[in-house]
Amino acid sequence: MREPAFWHRPPSWISRLLLPLGALYGAVAGQRMQREGFDAGIPVLCVGNYHTGGAGKTPTVLALTRLLRDLGETPVVLSRGYGGRLRGPVMVDLARHAAADVGDEPLMLAATVPVAVARDRLNGVALARSQGASVILMDDGFQNPAVAKDASLIVIDSDRGLGNACVFPAGPLRAPLHQQLARTDALIVIGNGAAANAVAAAIAAQGGPVFAARLKPTDASVAALADKRVLAFAGIGDPGRFFRTLRASGIEVVRERAFADHHPFSQGEIEALIAEAAREGLTSVTTEKDLARLRTAGGIPSWAHGIVPFAVTLEFDDAAGLRKFASGQLFKAREKKFSKNSGRPGERRDP
Repeated sequence: MREPAFWHRPPSWISRLLLPLGALYGAVAGQRMQREGFDAGIPVLCVGNYHTGGAGKTPTVLALTRLLRDLGETPVVLSRGYGGRLRGPVMVDLARHAAADVGDEPLMLAATVPVAVARDRLNGVALARSQGASVILMDDGFQNPAVAKDASLIVIDSDRGLGNACVFPAGPLRAPLHQQLARTDALIVIGNGAAANAVAAAIAAQGGPVFAARLKPTDASVAALADKRVLAFAGIGDPGRFFRTLRASGIEVVRERAFADHHPFSQGEIEALIAEAAREGLTSVTTEKDLARLRTAGGIPSWAHGIVPFAVTLEFDDAAGLRKFASGQLFKAREKKFSKNSGRPGERRDP
């Protein structure tokens, strides 16, 4: 869906009119978050956000995948598979699946890390464990209580922040902010803006770490577009961030085309974009997630050839601090699970 513009403005008459619905939605969502989830038996780290739309979860999951592997872990990503038709549980297979099957984000992630897609997250946990996972990395699901999280790392964009800070449908929040803050173990702020400062201060005040990060284009992506004029298109939560990243990398963006998040591009739309670019001598460029939605089981179709994917990675200002946090959370999770399963030292257990 394309987010309403009023979500990202100061509260207006529209949002005020919807506040009663937001209060009802928030009460249900807040109560739901309090439920005790299923213990997966292995550590579960959740990457989520407070609101609908994009904030940078996918590059965060990829960054944490690298970090966990450096720690000697075997991570498996668990996703609901938003936008895909398969309910799962199923492991994403690039040779068999398209975005229409499992969703664009799982398909993109599966090029780097094993991804289990399951609408029923308990079934997804079982599948991930069957793949030898030592830790489950949940892509979204922060507000879903089905699986107990050992740590929740929340991603927020420093330019967009929380919009009007109202609960859906009056605004973009998925649940009342205070209840979400209380269940946040760490905050990841992406970018150099100031819109997330108040949230960062609230997390710091309750003793949670705040990690600053920024999206950095890969050298190969920048080199592929050097000295080229481009037509950039994207169907992600915040297309504007993509266009700004291109320009900040020294790339001349002549035309911008923004689509709704997870937009299912048709062959006709792509051919029209490519033709428009060709008429003006431009190179077509999009995000890796958008290109994933164009994949079929056989790869990128011939009618989408020529589109250049622009890859980015997430870099942290305090990578050592994030590593220490993740290692500590894994240790505490395993200690807790051991105590639960075997009893505390000195505790009498029935035979």
